[in-house]
Amino acid sequence: MSVRILALVGSLRAGSHNRQLAEAAVKLAPEGAEIELFEGLAEIPFYNEDLDVEGSVPAAAVRLREAAGQADGFLLFSPEYNGTIPAVLKNAIDWLSRPYGAGAFTGKPVAVIGTAFGQFGGVWAQDEARKAVGIAGGTVLEDVKLSIPGSVTRFADTHPVDDAEVAGQLAEVVERLHSQAVAA
Repeated sequence: MSVRILALVGSLRAGSHNRQLAEAAVKLAPEGAEIELFEGLAEIPFYNEDLDVEGSVPAAAVRLREAAGQADGFLLFSPEYNGTIPAVLKNAIDWLSRPYGAGAFTGKPVAVIGTAFGQFGGVWAQDEARKAVGIAGGTVLEDVKLSIPGSVTRFADTHPVDDAEVAGQLAEVVERLHSQAVAA
């Protein structure tokens, strides 16, 4: 049986280094793990309880919830925008936190990693994402971290999968998340 891990990327930019990191994770997944890179976060409206009514939930939010419902674990990729989590990632967490007490994250392992231009690699945003997803019911793997600084220069000419140091660290993150999902 394959373990399904849903990857959510907090950057919408076509050339996003976090998206490239997610693509690398897909390639580095161990045997028995399938990482699905979710497409469509940009289409999901901001969370609003008035929209979250049975029979009228926006189709993009339904697709996200369906993909999350089939996942055994989550891998979130967060850049840092003005010292915190990008709105698109926070919005996805909000949609997946409902219905209250029974959202898609409940009881499932979650790892949060990423890269950013700054010298700390987006660690503040990743900490905020861990906090939000933990409150949303996820089992946050607090000791599974990867914050890669200097993304603009580090990945200017090299895809993360071709950076031996990053690929090794990323493979370890994915392996640990996979192990937690199997154990859950």
